Amino acid sequence: MSDPSAGAWLRARLDAGYETMHGVVPRGFPAYARVFHPAFVRSLPDRGVPTSDELMRMPESERQALVDRFIDEPASWADTAAAFGTTLHPLAQWQRIVRTPVDGDWRTRIAPDGREFTAPMEGELEPEVLAAIAAHLVDHTQTPDTGFAALWEGRGGLLGFFGITPSRAFLTFTDDPNHQAMLDRSAHDPFNNVFRKPTWQEGILSREISEGPRFSLPGRDHVLFSAAPRAFADPDWVLRVPWRDRPGEEHGFPPAAQSPSLLWPEDHAWVLVTEVDFDSTIVAGSSELIAAICADERLEALPLPEGADLTWDADAVNR
Repeated sequence: MSDPSAGAWLRARLDAGYETMHGVVPRGFPAYARVFHPAFVRSLPDRGVPTSDELMRMPESERQALVDRFIDEPASWADTAAAFGTTLHPLAQWQRIVRTPVDGDWRTRIAPDGREFTAPMEGELEPEVLAAIAAHLVDHTQTPDTGFAALWEGRGGLLGFFGITPSRAFLTFTDDPNHQAMLDRSAHDPFNNVFRKPTWQEGILSREISEGPRFSLPGRDHVLFSAAPRAFADPDWVLRVPWRDRPGEEHGFPPAAQSPSLLWPEDHAWVLVTEVDFDSTIVAGSSELIAAICADERLEALPLPEGADLTWDADAVNR
């Protein structure tokens, strides 16, 4: 864990309010890029879901084709806009792109062509996407091997704390009736034992870090780590960061780690911001860096002007 004062320069460049992106993205950089997080799409069958018996009677090729149609695939914002007859532009907002009616559910929408689109992840980058961005970041700093990564402290399971129940639970399947009876009892403990003394509930991070100082930004507190920007150019960065989710792995989940909420090099040449409520990542840096990111075919990115409004109702094009 690093000294939170290392982020003071960034906090000084933020606006007091959230009228523009600069409530979370620092001002004063030559250029900015918005990297759109991938959405997801699936093709819906034109008839009802078959029963198990019907599936078993199908030829293997037909059965597999049907199953494949239910699998989510990544979808770009541009493809989504084309499906809904809307326009992708730097200030586009997802609910406008998918033509969400008033009080409608913008998270899942069916396009006129019958495909189902699911909204992008907010506040998180897939390891491969971060690696693609980081490959450009390291080319535009004099300190690619020294820098900082900040994690929003509110991610479930990240920090340990004093309490009665853990912040997350892992399901265990067993035929042992005694084990099931224990689970049933523990599920009622918070209600039946209201005076039970809180104990330390372990998180992904150690108790020392969990109880340590925070890097505070308006409305958000973060755990700050020293981190080499170069390390994130490898998609396997999840295996080497100190916040790797080892408790999850112990319960059978594949290796995983939260992507940084903020990342910057020691020379402050750029900053990457993946705000928890944003469905895009903002990169601030030199004009050359922003041009390289926007030209990378592995990414869907557009340049942003300083002072850009990315609030919920900012998309005037698709109203």
